[in-house]
Amino acid sequence: MANHKSAIKRIRQSEARNLRNRTHKSKMKTAIKAVFAAIEEQSADKAQAALKAAIPVIDHVAVKGAVPKKTASRKVSRLTKRVNAFVAGVQA
Repeated sequence: MANHKSAIKRIRQSEARNLRNRTHKSKMKTAIKAVFAAIEEQSADKAQAALKAAIPVIDHVAVKGAVPKKTASRKVSRLTKRVNAFVAGVQA
């Protein structure tokens, strides 16, 4: 257990930050799952709408620092690729 005043404060700050980051990450994961659910439904319009809704959420999480910017960029890129491939397959 921490004995110094600064260490106690650091623990308090870490717990608050951890809680905040956890909520941001949870929102991001929910948005990503919505995209996958739309793909599972075989609905191209819903998939594109879900992707359009998920991208700002992922970017916001990166800006807040809950995930690194490159991680967010990679997630957006992979989701976009998957949705585009799904839409192309449906239209073909």
